Amino acid sequence: MNSSSNQILNTRSLFIALGLLFLAGVSSCKKEKNNGSIPNVTVNLYLALSLPEYAALNSVGNSIEISGGYKGILVYHRFQNEFVAFELACPYDPLESGAIVQKDSSNVIGVDYNCGSKFYLTDGSILEGPSNKPLKQYQTSFDAGSNSLYIYN
Repeated sequence: MNSSSNQILNTRSLFIALGLLFLAGVSSCKKEKNNGSIPNVTVNLYLALSLPEYAALNSVGNSIEISGGYKGILVYHRFQNEFVAFELACPYDPLESGAIVQKDSSNVIGVDYNCGSKFYLTDGSILEGPSNKPLKQYQTSFDAGSNSLYIYN
């Protein structure tokens, strides 16, 4: 190889290296602000839906907040005999004290007013960021015979 070929090769290598450094810097700027993941806590709850405190769950489209999980649990009656349960800690910055998802006036959207993230309460998916993670979901099992809901992980 002559010196002109070596110079072109060195210039290309320099541009490739600079490009990779630039891309690495850009992607690190877009990282989720997350001081940690939502701590795993044992969830093992039984709700007798015939009790007055759970009466709202007898109608499709209603939800309630209950104690449990890390910062609380939102239970949503999605379809007939189908329920979903989500952790109230916002996945964007779950360790932040004010990072709690609250249902808005529509009763179908959960909002963390601390960071502005919005989630669909029907499935926990993201409606609007900055969060790039859906709501943490717990398992549910409904027993129509006893009109009871079991929430667990």
